[in-house]
Amino acid sequence: MIGRTIATYGISPLWVTLATVVAAPAIGGLLTGIDRKLTARLQNRVGPPIWQPFHDLVKLWSKERITVNQVQLLYVYAHLFLMIASLVGLMLGQDLLMIFFIFAFSSVSLILGGFSVRSPYSRIGSQREIMQLMAYEPVLVLMAIGIYLATGSFFVHEIITSGNPLLYSLPLVFAAYAVILVVKLRKSPFDLSTAVHHVHQEVVKGLLTEYSGPYLGLIELANWYELVFLLALGGLFWATSLWGALLAAAVLFLFQVVVDTVSARVTWAWMLKFVWTVGLGLAAINIVWLYM
Repeated sequence: MIGRTIATYGISPLWVTLATVVAAPAIGGLLTGIDRKLTARLQNRVGPPIWQPFHDLVKLWSKERITVNQVQLLYVYAHLFLMIASLVGLMLGQDLLMIFFIFAFSSVSLILGGFSVRSPYSRIGSQREIMQLMAYEPVLVLMAIGIYLATGSFFVHEIITSGNPLLYSLPLVFAAYAVILVVKLRKSPFDLSTAVHHVHQEVVKGLLTEYSGPYLGLIELANWYELVFLLALGGLFWATSLWGALLAAAVLFLFQVVVDTVSARVTWAWMLKFVWTVGLGLAAINIVWLYM
């Protein structure tokens, strides 16, 4: 919808970029609060207020700046910048392959930040994050291929204006994307590298063990941008209608909340086996059916 709006009404890409940078963390923080509230209700708890993530972020930024080394900070800023660039590229209707490339490098930056310190917990978390990267990236590649076969283009603005919703021709790819969404958001049963919101089975935070204060706040801010990016990417499956896109994003959001609430953590080997079997299998079947 954004790409078509820019082309139709002549909205400056600069304004779209500024609006995305400002609005995305507000939306992401609000969705994070709703996530925590829904999870608490499903577990028969009252839960924190919806605005709690914003209070937590302000508290982190007010703490003392402590870091292990300067290289670690470089990777934190790279992670945040590349995550913002991914979302801005999507909102501007740019090439989907380039967007996925930038998105992958954002995750790699966080992994390198974990490896830049000597903490064994941080390094183990980084190794687990690599496993998760190996699990969901092939599904994203097949998703891009399926979208190209359905629309004849990798550009988001052309995908949106191609005609029928992608959900009609790529229902199994949408299901595969729902699976990897849980992996990418590090939710149970795939919260292997770090427990983002709930420390289910770990005493330490894995990948984020050596981050604290404002720098941990920057990672949390990047998580909000990431959540908006992933839900907007899911909305692309019904982007011919604003309400359809919001409905698709809402379904994905509720799906990962329910799965996170009712699931216990699995091993990395089980995760790879499941995602490569179910996720890749669903996407491959849909692409073969679409091609034929």
